[in-house]
Amino acid sequence: MQLARLFPDSKTFVDSRPRLSPNALATAYETARKSPGFSLRAFVDANFEAPRAAAADVKSDTTQPMEEHIRALWPALTRPADTPDPQSSLIPLPNAYVVPGGRFREVYYWDSYFTMLGLLESGRADLARSILDNFAYLIATVGHIPNGNRTYYLSRSQPPYFAAMVGRYAEATDTAQALRYLDALEKEHAFWMDGASQLRPSTAYRRVVRLPDGALLNRYWDDRPDPRPESFREDYELAQTLPEARRESFYRNVRASAESGWDFSSRWMRDPKDLRTLETIDLAPVDLNSLLYHAERTIAALRAFRKAPGDAEASGRFRTAADLRRQAVLSHMYDAAGGYFFDVRWRTAERVSDRPTLAAASPLYFGLATAEQGRAVAARLEREFARGGGFVTTLIASGQQWDAPNGWPPLQWLTIEGVRRYGRADLANNVRDRWVALNRRIYQTTGKMTEKYDVVDITRPAGGGEYPTQDGFGWSNGVALAFSAQQARLPAPPVRQLQLESVR
Repeated sequence: MQLARLFPDSKTFVDSRPRLSPNALATAYETARKSPGFSLRAFVDANFEAPRAAAADVKSDTTQPMEEHIRALWPALTRPADTPDPQSSLIPLPNAYVVPGGRFREVYYWDSYFTMLGLLESGRADLARSILDNFAYLIATVGHIPNGNRTYYLSRSQPPYFAAMVGRYAEATDTAQALRYLDALEKEHAFWMDGASQLRPSTAYRRVVRLPDGALLNRYWDDRPDPRPESFREDYELAQTLPEARRESFYRNVRASAESGWDFSSRWMRDPKDLRTLETIDLAPVDLNSLLYHAERTIAALRAFRKAPGDAEASGRFRTAADLRRQAVLSHMYDAAGGYFFDVRWRTAERVSDRPTLAAASPLYFGLATAEQGRAVAARLEREFARGGGFVTTLIASGQQWDAPNGWPPLQWLTIEGVRRYGRADLANNVRDRWVALNRRIYQTTGKMTEKYDVVDITRPAGGGEYPTQDGFGWSNGVALAFSAQQARLPAPPVRQLQLESVR
């Protein structure tokens, strides 16, 4: 079916709902395909219910401010609690949730942190809590938060923002509200650290890696070595151009790149012009390890705050893990000569210093960097990455969507608030204002909030990737509202990553 190209987007078919049970469908197909004049298109149309794009019916009124348009989008992007349907690839969730928009008809893990920024600015702490409750439910039932709530995403996760989401919700409500998620936070951490105790230097297991000097870090991974169902044709056809012995590794790297959220980017490619050279599973990413540092600090803070039997010991254990991770990040990922953070090839601890990216802002956003490092990174971000419409993702125009000339809302937030945290409010406000102006201009021109923007040539839409730019759009809405609120209450205060720090 996928190789027959009946739909321009491979995701359409795996999101379609079959009208028959699997056995009945297989039987019907075996019978029908032997009939004279059999049409696969007609068979699929008769036996599958195709999905609709999220928020496709929204009518924009550009006489209304962008902020009002975004607030009006929340109901269109919100899904009620799901009714279980064994015929669907959707994993049912017990509470309401917000989907990104367009082809993304399900909740997405890391998108939700940035969507939450806008929900909280819109006074929707109730919906933010529903999203957190759904993620805690997924951790309890499937052992981790999948890429999205589809069965075909179960073998991978996404950048682990759950701790950051809990912290943001606690700041908006009450510190004690975070305690309800402590068990889920620890279980998710165990998922990312599975196999760590058995690792020898220069080896890896699933998502954990040990560098030659024994330092423990993490990587992106996927438990399956085959084409992604939602991009089956694209993955399969590209793999066929490789020798058979290299195909399993290619599939692993494609899937790991999808877990990173940066699918795809020259960041992961040995040859920026050749997607077949992905080396994602061979890298320890700086942003992933910054996130896990923050998660470890959050768990330590919550354990100390609760003060139940055993909490003091557990708090110390997680604090030590965070300290060791920070030491490894600063020792191996920071290049003092270049004043920048880079991913490392974990087998050799070699920094990938020929491909600077906005991932270097994560140690600033999550507070790992020293004051001197933060100033150096901010200076390089200003010198090399600031453009007319915001911060550009990389300095390489590969044609992949997570490369130049594109800017992405989550990376704008991390980078702008990262440099603000290290004393560069001037740079933060300047680039923020450029980004919001670009969002407004595109909204006024098209009536849309889109998932990504061209920040170099601000007169044209963003491009690249496996699918057209999507409208909606959850994280664009969240970041735009959060930045707009900052502008309204100038001068903007520094972002506090976790007020729980004050109770430790």
